[in-house]
Amino acid sequence: IWDVSCAQHGQPLIATASADRTARVWHSGSGECLLHYEAHTGSVNSIRFHPTEPLLCTASGDMSTHIWTVNITLARQAATPVVLEGIAEDNSPRNTPDPDLLDELESHEAFEAAASLQLILKEHAGVVIAAEWMCDGKQLVTASWDHTAKLWDAERGECVCTLSGHDEELTNCCTHPTQRLIATSSRDTTFRLCDMRAPTIHSVNVFQGHSNCVTTAVFTSKDNMVSASDDRTIKVWDLKNMRSPLTTIRTDAACNRLAVSSKGILAAPLDNRDVRLWDLAGTRLFSSKRSRRQGHSRIVNGAVWSDESALGLNLFTCGFDRRVIGWKVSVQLV
Repeated sequence: IWDVSCAQHGQPLIATASADRTARVWHSGSGECLLHYEAHTGSVNSIRFHPTEPLLCTASGDMSTHIWTVNITLARQAATPVVLEGIAEDNSPRNTPDPDLLDELESHEAFEAAASLQLILKEHAGVVIAAEWMCDGKQLVTASWDHTAKLWDAERGECVCTLSGHDEELTNCCTHPTQRLIATSSRDTTFRLCDMRAPTIHSVNVFQGHSNCVTTAVFTSKDNMVSASDDRTIKVWDLKNMRSPLTTIRTDAACNRLAVSSKGILAAPLDNRDVRLWDLAGTRLFSSKRSRRQGHSRIVNGAVWSDESALGLNLFTCGFDRRVIGWKVSVQLV
């Protein structure tokens, strides 16, 4: 499973993107797989819920990005005491009981769901590795192995502009939660910050703080960015002064698509099967290898935080082991 996303509009849903060419939507409390989306002809590399509407965007190895709706009918029913545990070897949904949550789970919401394809965005000349909504949800940005990112009108399906300049394949793209800012990361060891706030003049800044492939660069809810690299470092930057990082975190393995919570907790999915948490000052808060809870058995690809998930699960991670794991994270920051 390459990527995981949480619904932002008050529903206990998560979505996953997989190398099996499908995307799936799950109930985050029961672990029930609600629907399969099978319109792509290549690996589905990323997935994102729309910030306000029941829409998803998926980026694929078939060189396209799809925008599709999820139609959901809600019904209350008796509880099934499980949390979601990804996909079995035969690609069927697999549920695993979680004894820690048996006493808390009294009921859950069951859904009937259907997917409907709305738009196909197809102007890239290579694999589309990531897609992300802009903060207003009216546009989205895609990143590709053709060395470019593109900004799209999400209603008309038209390419608004192409962001070029990277020397090698892009690895991810991220957008600021409240401003028209785009970050793109690349195998060329750089990440770029594109300022789209002016209607006609767009500025681009290039940052060379890593010595190997930059796997991601994300915005925090405040004025920081966090970048991760195959050079086994994670760096925290001040958006107002990005000459040098505020914090450099050294890891035991390459870091993949990390996520930062609204409270400033950094969740790092690592190649060594570990999930680690730090604050933005670089203080380590948690390692899944030292937790009693069973973690991933292979490379961890992605992480996402949720403020509205069921059962108090507020962090979800996905990996090469075909599993999505939900975590209950409670951290008191001083």
